[in-house]
Amino acid sequence: MKVTVLGCHGGESKKHRPTSFLVDKSMAIDAGAITRALTVREQDEVSTVLVSHAHFDHVRDLATLADNRCQTGGPTIEIVGAAPTIAALRRHFFNDVLWPDFTKIPAGDGPTIRFRTIGIEAPTKVAGYEVTAVEVTHTIDAVGYFIRDAAGTLAFSGDTGPTQRFWELARARKDLSGILLEVSFPDSERELALTTGHLCPSLAEEELKKLGKKHGDVPVWFHHLKPVFAAKVTAELARIDDRHAAVCRLDHELDL
Repeated sequence: MKVTVLGCHGGESKKHRPTSFLVDKSMAIDAGAITRALTVREQDEVSTVLVSHAHFDHVRDLATLADNRCQTGGPTIEIVGAAPTIAALRRHFFNDVLWPDFTKIPAGDGPTIRFRTIGIEAPTKVAGYEVTAVEVTHTIDAVGYFIRDAAGTLAFSGDTGPTQRFWELARARKDLSGILLEVSFPDSERELALTTGHLCPSLAEEELKKLGKKHGDVPVWFHHLKPVFAAKVTAELARIDDRHAAVCRLDHELDL
């Protein structure tokens, strides 16, 4: 499984892009930077987008991805998520007010987009992978994902504050091969992180302890750093040196 970092920040500037990862060039995890990071031809290879929750910085490029796909006549994009997220996208995003309802607009031999709801903790075949959604702790309904292929399982936290079930499932995975863990704020903003359903480095250290020693050598990549605090958070994360841990970099390819 090769994962390309399209966006790894909790905001945007000239040097920062919101959350989005591309798995094996065909399945995106969240849509904060798909069209900003990929050419139109590369976008046409994206068949599926897993959405962790409905906050704008995680869904924004669904709009431009759908618009480009309609014009190129490429294959239907499958947008996959838990029931509350799909309901929010239908009602508040692709609603013919904020953006056209691209489920009704053709591209290629079908609609431009198709929504697919998956259950919580129900392993589901998605784009050739086994995908399991697990509820995490945020300010709205949100999930993390376990994405499994023949080589192993990638755990993606999505946006979360301190949580429990995600780590229970991660700890139970014998084939866990990597973790994408959000860390948004520096330790000086710990209370803000807790209020907004995010992590800071000290909270991330506490969360990683829940993984247990058995997975101590599993690589961890931190993402969702807020642009204003990115340098400070990166410096604070440097102390987490008891495992293979690193901060995600734009356009970097993670090989699991």
